[in-house]
Amino acid sequence: MSEFEGSSEAIILVKASPQVGKRHGETVCCAGVNDKGEWLRLYPVSFRTLDQASQFRRWDRIRFRWKKPQDDQRQESLRVDHQSIEIIGELKQKERLNFLSRLEVSSIDKVKEEGKTLALLRPKDLKFLVEKKSQAAFDEEKEKFQALAAQADMFNSTPLIPYDPCPYLFKYRYVTDDGEREGTCQDWETDATFYNWNRHYGERTALENMRRVFGEDYPKRGMVFAMGTHSQYPDTWLINGIIRLDEIKQMSLL
Repeated sequence: MSEFEGSSEAIILVKASPQVGKRHGETVCCAGVNDKGEWLRLYPVSFRTLDQASQFRRWDRIRFRWKKPQDDQRQESLRVDHQSIEIIGELKQKERLNFLSRLEVSSIDKVKEEGKTLALLRPKDLKFLVEKKSQAAFDEEKEKFQALAAQADMFNSTPLIPYDPCPYLFKYRYVTDDGEREGTCQDWETDATFYNWNRHYGERTALENMRRVFGEDYPKRGMVFAMGTHSQYPDTWLINGIIRLDEIKQMSLL
């Protein structure tokens, strides 16, 4: 009999940058929403060890087995059977407006009062900030990924290529109904965008593009944050995902 309690489906909205932990090794914070509009936090997902066919992206619909965790009391959290993850579809572009509109909030305090720890927040008056990590912090982070990749993994016959953490922190200062807030972007796609531009154009131009796109273009068109609390610090809300709203505005005119 399986130790897992149930099977669910979710549309993925959050895939944060990989982190190295003592218990689960390299994991990625993932979250999605089911057809009832309920948030689901999925862990531990060692994303880069998944089969290529199971490496989901934002807007993919996935199916997975789960059980309630003993070490995470947040109501949306599910402990996932890593090997059961299956991509079964995708939320089409024309469907995203209605899907997101029922999730959107403008107050984190209200979400907290309801006992929830995930939210889709529409921020106002955004200011994009770029902060270079200290060399010591960057080296320590990089060493963790290198050490993990060097370890023999009895469950994965394919060697794990060391992950290069981003040398910069990308932050937003913004306003909600509760007042001004500031948070660091955990979004994997944001880091990947920097790396892609850095590889093609060099660091200086890559940072200029980041400031232009994330600091000017996105806020002008409209955007939302997929927010979530830190597992060990429940009052700390992280920007786990950045979702552009320009596409949704265009669809609303159809």
